[in-house]
Amino acid sequence: MIRLIVKYVCYLFRAKSKFGIHSPFVFQFVNDVLNDKTVFSEYQTINKTMQKFHRSRNIIETTDFGACTGQNTYRTHTRRVKEIARLSAISESIGRLLFKMVRYYKPEHILELGTSLGISTLYLALANPDARVITIEGCANTAESAQNNFDQHNLKNIQLQVGEFGNLLEKAIESLPHLDFVFIDGNHRKEPTLSYFNTCLPKAHNETIFVFDDIYWSKGMEQAWCQIKAHPRVTASIDLFSIGIVFFRKELSKEDFVIRLL
Repeated sequence: MIRLIVKYVCYLFRAKSKFGIHSPFVFQFVNDVLNDKTVFSEYQTINKTMQKFHRSRNIIETTDFGACTGQNTYRTHTRRVKEIARLSAISESIGRLLFKMVRYYKPEHILELGTSLGISTLYLALANPDARVITIEGCANTAESAQNNFDQHNLKNIQLQVGEFGNLLEKAIESLPHLDFVFIDGNHRKEPTLSYFNTCLPKAHNETIFVFDDIYWSKGMEQAWCQIKAHPRVTASIDLFSIGIVFFRKELSKEDFVIRLL
């Protein structure tokens, strides 16, 4: 906790507003996407779903692969659905940012690692109903709650796969002609995160966007983020503290941006 507070203070000192950004592309991103204050009707739909989860009295047994150090080990916990919604579901501000990014850039093929209850998936799928969204969740019981969530919204553009990321990721990627938008929010450790990045990279193209959640969650995640943004194919990275975003546009000069999320 102390480490995160120190990192956040450092982030605030380094973070810039749009007026300190000299890249036209990143300035446009901040002005038209990050700072877009439009209240889209889909937000209310998702908020109602979140409220339902917060009121839920259901208790499920969850399986957590990311918490363990061994490749073939896992931990199980009995958890209340409302606790999962409170602690594991994406925050409203980040969810809305994902929505705005998908709505603005209109990716057709979206991959998400870490479905949880499916709130982030709703933001992705509702932002572009014509997109194909593949989302992978390690815990079968949590995935069942997410699938019920998708069915209630009658969403046909979501394909939920259940299992360990390492076992499903390559096959999921092979089923897509290319990757337009990738959101990685699961197994917050250095080596798995770098592995997911490198596995997805061959299907990335000039307009692809990768988003990484909780880039300061641990020293390992921070190290992974530093290696990812330094990769030769990454031309621009944006640090919003809660998440990191990377672009692959060849027309951009390689630069790292630390921007304050309002």
